Amino acid sequence: MAIERSPLDALADALEGHPQRRSIERSVVQLLEIARTSRDADEWRLITGALADIRDGFNVFAPHRQTRKVTVFGSARTQSAEPAYALAEELAREAARRGFEVMTGAGGGVMEAANRGAGCESSIGLNVDLPFEQHANRYVNACDGRLLHFRYFFTRKLFFLRESDALVVMPGGFGTFDELFESLTLIQTGRTPPIPLVLLAPEDDSFWSDWLKTIDGTLQDRALISSEDTSLFKQARSAAEALEQISRFYRVFHGAQLAGEQTELLLHCPLPAATVAELNQRFDLLVDEGNISQGESCDPNGILRPCLRFQLDRRKVGLLYQLIDALNGLPLELPPSIEQPGQRLCSLPPTP
Repeated sequence: MAIERSPLDALADALEGHPQRRSIERSVVQLLEIARTSRDADEWRLITGALADIRDGFNVFAPHRQTRKVTVFGSARTQSAEPAYALAEELAREAARRGFEVMTGAGGGVMEAANRGAGCESSIGLNVDLPFEQHANRYVNACDGRLLHFRYFFTRKLFFLRESDALVVMPGGFGTFDELFESLTLIQTGRTPPIPLVLLAPEDDSFWSDWLKTIDGTLQDRALISSEDTSLFKQARSAAEALEQISRFYRVFHGAQLAGEQTELLLHCPLPAATVAELNQRFDLLVDEGNISQGESCDPNGILRPCLRFQLDRRKVGLLYQLIDALNGLPLELPPSIEQPGQRLCSLPPTP
């Protein structure tokens, strides 16, 4: 008679030769340490639910990692006859035409409009369990393998920022501002790599200009934020303008790697030595120690890319955005398509 093997036995087999074995073992140790002190059902429901959210998120996003994604935030209460609804639909339709996938919170209003504009082929919905207002809209609900149901807001927010290459925020209420300020906080503190954040409202809607008066007249005047922190976002009055700002963000800049002491800005082409020298003078306050140097580094896909390397003063992320803006404005001759990576693969790290 076969003896049924425990999940821990199966885990031990799965870890054999796994490249992330040490990290997995550390995670298991953390769970065992919690188990020694916790007998509370609610605590274990939280742990199990959060891990299930993360597992489901990894499974859904795995096939989409090679496609840039635009997340659209906005009110679930926006009616289909309102200008903001039509604008969100137009934005998503044009984003999909340009090769982006469009992510929303899967609800109604602005979210429904964006999923409607993007269509099933380019939509992803990140729903969250709520007692009201948050039923997945019909345009993403019918999309096979493109709708996630999260148990918790914090795991949902994790995937919005982890998987987004751009954020577009449209008029909304508490939930929209929660998403906006959460994103700004994570960007400002360097907890997420730089991505474009665009505040979008219809041409005759003063929603964001009124909000910016509060930001400038209260937070900035009282030195509660730095003057360069307003560089973390842009305003747009049309779908075309919003998408142009997003595309421009990745004209020369490819992405950033902020781990460790050295920050690396991955680029689509190398810079002339004179340009690097000029950037060192112009952005001296951005560098904590040393200077900005040019080199090469691997991107997350194992492609070797030109990069700028320096020790970032993490209190100056707004200034980092100004540097990225300056890079994207350089009169450089770029490859025909910045989305097609080169073929100089980095060497793989040795298996532990």
